[in-house]
Amino acid sequence: MAETPTLSALVVAHNEEARLEACLSRLTFADEIVVVLDKTTDGSKAIAERFASRIVEGSWELEGPRRNSGLDACQCDWILEVDADEHVTPELAAEIRATIATAAFDWYVLPVDNYIGPTLVRHGWGSSFGKAGSPSLFRRGIKTWGSQRVHPSLEWRGRKGPNLATPLVHWVDNDVSDMLRRLDRYTSARARDLCETGNIGSLANALRSGLSRFFRVFVRRKGWKEGRLGLMIAICTALYPIVSHIKAAEQQKHGEPR
Repeated sequence: MAETPTLSALVVAHNEEARLEACLSRLTFADEIVVVLDKTTDGSKAIAERFASRIVEGSWELEGPRRNSGLDACQCDWILEVDADEHVTPELAAEIRATIATAAFDWYVLPVDNYIGPTLVRHGWGSSFGKAGSPSLFRRGIKTWGSQRVHPSLEWRGRKGPNLATPLVHWVDNDVSDMLRRLDRYTSARARDLCETGNIGSLANALRSGLSRFFRVFVRRKGWKEGRLGLMIAICTALYPIVSHIKAAEQQKHGEPR
């Protein structure tokens, strides 16, 4: 009789004491919980100690190596990788267990229900400012994150299976102000990545990319169905390459901001 596949739940966090307990308390269906704490100065460690089988503490400059440290710490057959602002419902937990018990593939995408405050926003996500699906369930050893600061690339060494049916709940932003603060963080990190490549591109290309992104998110992905919030997502998505380029150009001209 074949052994039941084991599951690690991995959460990578930086100063997430306000959200970490709600996330971790929904992961107790896993065989182990691994928490990576990056430069944590709040009460996140005390919360993690109540739930985690293993805690990895450190200070990482780049997002990819930080996440890879968490993957290396997982010891089960399968890994479920979620963020502190994401919740796994009992229905999704049951589907995950059923999926890995009979899996013929190596990794799976979870659909995502994205919330801005209390509002479920189904349309318009993608293009570096949100996700309609998350490749969060995979066999140990087949996923590696790239070295970028924001939206690291992914390397896969296995076969992709069909998407799961039950969504992961993602509390993206509290409100529009939160969205704008996130845009500022993302573009600052992206600007540093661009500067390190030595090729920040041109403003003209950034503008073309912004217009293309707005059309893709607002029209093709039907962001217009979400009204004002859909428009805001499209605007932030469009601004991402433009503001990133301008910040990178200013950094090249004047050096890193203090």
